[in-house]
Amino acid sequence: MSDEFAVKRVTAPDIAKRKGGAPIVALTAYHAHTARIIDPYVDFLLVGDSLGMVMHGYETTVPVPLELMIMHAQAVVRGSTRALVVVDMPFGSYEENPSIAFRNAARVLKETGCGAIKLEGGAHMADTIRYLTERGIPVMSHIGMTPQAINTIGSFKPRGRFRSEWAAFEEDARAVAEAGAFAVVLEALAELLAARITKQIAIPTIGIGASAECDGQILVLEDMLGLSPRVPKFVKEYAQIGAGIEAAVKAFAGEVRTRAFPSAEYTYPMCEDAPEVTKKTKMIGS
Repeated sequence: MSDEFAVKRVTAPDIAKRKGGAPIVALTAYHAHTARIIDPYVDFLLVGDSLGMVMHGYETTVPVPLELMIMHAQAVVRGSTRALVVVDMPFGSYEENPSIAFRNAARVLKETGCGAIKLEGGAHMADTIRYLTERGIPVMSHIGMTPQAINTIGSFKPRGRFRSEWAAFEEDARAVAEAGAFAVVLEALAELLAARITKQIAIPTIGIGASAECDGQILVLEDMLGLSPRVPKFVKEYAQIGAGIEAAVKAFAGEVRTRAFPSAEYTYPMCEDAPEVTKKTKMIGS
């Protein structure tokens, strides 16, 4: 394909090629004007179903309907010109079977102009990921702490802090990579486990409360701007009085690209390891 007809935005294959390269920078965006500000500094914008909590006052992401995701994604696509736009598939729109997932994901791509969708789940979603990618829909996966599963996991707590939990998360990561996901978000995973998974799989890992060794980082924009009343431990607030959104985004992007973020205070250590054991394990990657 000639450059004349090439897609001008960052694409899912562009992100996939960044495995092991320069760190990938991402933030959430829910409306056109913030997308316009963020766009020059990030590799992809995520229209996250967190918008239900951040903008609409839901207690969890579970109630968010597909129509709401489409409406916000349309605004983000209109407000951006360069970054890949990834849209979360909301709870109930993809889990039932692969064909329903395809129908809803195709609708998202057609009605918004986004470049990829994201869905939660590991090995049990592998067949759906494979079905979608074989039919032209780029899929970003999401494992670790999965907010849509809050009613079964019980709380928004970090995962993988005991070695007995590692095998299941490692299998999830392998399964989604082998099924064709172009990247995987690792949310609230113990730092050592996130670093280990990053080394094990061939697709980029995008950390949120995971490890600086991930291939990229993402935060909720309103969290890092200090606009949310409650933020997780893994959030660093970049906003300074009078500095503005753009300055905060530039600071975040700069720290991600130099791997200054996340530092240890924004990640989760193992529960059963003494500090010296944790340090040794990180060094040898085992």
